[in-house]
Amino acid sequence: MKMKRFASYILYTLLLAAIVCACSDRLDINPVYGFDLLTMPIPKKIVENETVEIRCQLTKEGDYSGTAFFIRYFQPDGKGELRLDDGTLLTPNDLFPLTKDVFRLYYTSRCTDQQTIDVYIEDSFKQVVQKTLSFSNENEEK
Repeated sequence: MKMKRFASYILYTLLLAAIVCACSDRLDINPVYGFDLLTMPIPKKIVENETVEIRCQLTKEGDYSGTAFFIRYFQPDGKGELRLDDGTLLTPNDLFPLTKDVFRLYYTSRCTDQQTIDVYIEDSFKQVVQKTLSFSNENEEK
């Protein structure tokens, strides 16, 4: 009987030690989540001085309130202007804050050539997603 009681105390002590060691006052918060930029289909052809609306949505694998998102673009082909839906004119290679997950971009063609814009979305943890948008010129005479 004494042996069973002693074994019970040992087992109880080991179980209590395991519970105490397993507890931690540190919270495991993952601030870095993957994300992507989704766009609705856009026209393939554009004429000079025409503006095209690009509907965008940030999709996130998780949400951490401390994450900030930024947008920048680069135009390797053609010439045009890119604006946010609040009217902000984006300048190539400069970071601009994104304040919402669903937004619109407005691209205005300023040439008669093939046009390509690379849009980059970056989060505050330096993760980057890139999308390429292309337009060919459509002559108004056709």
